Amino acid sequence: MTTLDSPIAAALGKVTPARRKKFEDGLGLRTVGDLLHHFPRRYLDTGSLTKVRDLKVGQFLCVVGEIVECKQHTYTDRRTGRPAYRVEAVLSTDGPPLKMTFFAKNEKMSNWQQSRVATGRRGVFLGRAERFRDDWQLTNPAMTIFGIADEDESIVDEIGDLYPIYPLTKGLQTWDVARAVRAARAQVGELPELLPAAVREEYDVLDVVTALDWIHAPDRRDQVARAQHRFRFEEALVTQLVLARRRRALRELGATARTGGDGALQLAFDERLPFTLTDGQRQIGEQIAHDLGEPHPMNRLLQGEVGSGKTLIALRAMLRVVDSGGQAALLAPTEVLAQQHYRSIVTMLGELAAGGTIFGSAEGTRVDLLTGSMTKTQRTEPLLRAASGEAGIVIGTHALLQDQVQFADLGLVVVDEQHRFGVEQRAALIDKATVPPHLLVMTATPIPRTVAMTVFGDLEVSTLRELPAGRAPIQTNVVPLAEQPAWLDRAWARVREEVEKGHQVYVVCPRIAGDDAEADQDEMVDLDEDGNPVPATASFAAVEEVVQRLAAGPLQGLRVARLHGKLPADEKEATMRAFARHEVDVLVSTTVIEVGVDVANATMMVILDADRFGVSQLHQLRGRVGRGGLPGLCLLVTHAEDPTSPARARLDAVAGTTDGFVLSRIDLEQRREGDVLGASQAGRRSSLENLRVLRDEDTIVAARKAAEALLSEDPALVDAPLLADAVTDLERSQQGDFVDKS
Repeated sequence: MTTLDSPIAAALGKVTPARRKKFEDGLGLRTVGDLLHHFPRRYLDTGSLTKVRDLKVGQFLCVVGEIVECKQHTYTDRRTGRPAYRVEAVLSTDGPPLKMTFFAKNEKMSNWQQSRVATGRRGVFLGRAERFRDDWQLTNPAMTIFGIADEDESIVDEIGDLYPIYPLTKGLQTWDVARAVRAARAQVGELPELLPAAVREEYDVLDVVTALDWIHAPDRRDQVARAQHRFRFEEALVTQLVLARRRRALRELGATARTGGDGALQLAFDERLPFTLTDGQRQIGEQIAHDLGEPHPMNRLLQGEVGSGKTLIALRAMLRVVDSGGQAALLAPTEVLAQQHYRSIVTMLGELAAGGTIFGSAEGTRVDLLTGSMTKTQRTEPLLRAASGEAGIVIGTHALLQDQVQFADLGLVVVDEQHRFGVEQRAALIDKATVPPHLLVMTATPIPRTVAMTVFGDLEVSTLRELPAGRAPIQTNVVPLAEQPAWLDRAWARVREEVEKGHQVYVVCPRIAGDDAEADQDEMVDLDEDGNPVPATASFAAVEEVVQRLAAGPLQGLRVARLHGKLPADEKEATMRAFARHEVDVLVSTTVIEVGVDVANATMMVILDADRFGVSQLHQLRGRVGRGGLPGLCLLVTHAEDPTSPARARLDAVAGTTDGFVLSRIDLEQRREGDVLGASQAGRRSSLENLRVLRDEDTIVAARKAAEALLSEDPALVDAPLLADAVTDLERSQQGDFVDKS
């Protein structure tokens, strides 16, 4: 008897090993269950197959037609200098003729292709309609030709009003998959039902049999929608059960409640503040204080625009933990930012940062800095103070994650610009605590994965919505060089004008030199509609080359300097100090200036090859200008040729709004949510199969409610054994290993 666990060969019938390999290796389908859960990515409204009178560019067609013209051409391949071949055929339908082009590596293959699409041949043709030189073309056509051995004419009888288009691999057509799915469905008897009947009824979810039938062979669009909802809810529920069980396990581990003791240190600090806290800062401070006082770990995201006061809120939380007898660690992604945090926190605390010394106050503590560039001698005393508990606050970069860094009682971990750290890196610091510490992560613009985790309910969110004090508006413009090449000259002229006014400018590049990317650069990779990376079409601007070109060309005579991650730490620090002192007019940099660089006199930024950055990163970068009360200008330079491409849509979105919270959701729509249960954060890959976080937000929220209810009534899911097995499988998977580190 064929079951979901049977090898996929059971549904393929008598096919060659090579054919079976295309299903197994090309599509990753090993079992009959894998095949039945290989869902169509779209459905073609075929109607009457041959009605193609009203063609639209990009429209998918499934037509029965006749070849009325076929020619073979020989030409010279420019790359190799060798002969190459192409076959051009014209397909006649009841609408305009459709041209098809087939390329061949050698004459034998070309002759075979020509015989297959010879004049007079009829068949089923499937492809995308495009325009080229006033002619309609059928691009990348899949086809079955009637009257040729091994090609099945019965396909035309299988094509209904809604024809499923499946994700494919080379050598397989969509009808190959459809036929295998039908065979599998006919052979499998009873289908296991994961979802309890009560859950299906309460949330209006289809049973699995109906859902599978409707998703593979629907009669109407509403059946497709109902079937998709079933499998999206199922995936959301399993994921939410994993997350909910981990949250419960974490709560059971407990945490030390940090109630603030007598509050002497925090009170002394508040009295030093030369200003009054905003309503938002006060309210979020109360939320965090409540969380810190709970006997289970806080897991909170603090989001707010650059300069909105996130660091002040975090510092007050750290002081509360110190008042409670514990320690706090602040993890920053770059040395520049870590050093800036150290200087600003020590300045804000004054003598409160020198506890235990003759210069300190009785209520004070020690604040220490640990970075990778510090020598062994420089690190010795900060390490000892962290291990002994003398240092109440330790600020650092990835150096904090090293084995030799130990804490006496780590009670709070604060992660700044959390999108620059992976899940495992944050976990490495959390693991230094004897009991789970409280966690506060901060960001100006959440990355897609963070938005996803908030939608899934795995992060509590606090949002600072007040506009930062003293911030001027930032005008953002796209510079499309493919359409307006002369605009780049105007951009450099605009840079000179800004410098002549006494201001300073950033020029940002995606690369350091040649093909070397910045070590921590999250370079954008666009995906096609099937989720495959779109190859880059140009070499990208690099700091080393751009510095020389600008200094010798359009910015000659200006003080131009460079900054990137491969420079020695002392040179980076010296360059930033020089820029801050206005000894540099134009700083050409990679994304190392994305966070932690605060120069009030910088009023303009030019981002070269801006389409290679994500929305969140572009927003972070432009936040470096307009910080001194002067209007800011950000130019997004791109070579992207297609104004409708995802790259241009990304840039237009950034130019259209300065609301980081709006942009974070646009980023999620474009880049996907990343590996919600795993370590990936860039949004290039997703562990979610059927779900999309924004599209299915309501479904995910409903599934969380269902998961909590199920676990409250039946923590071990004894009454839903198949669902319990699915949850266990996900918990044991590589993705699930990271859930408790999120």
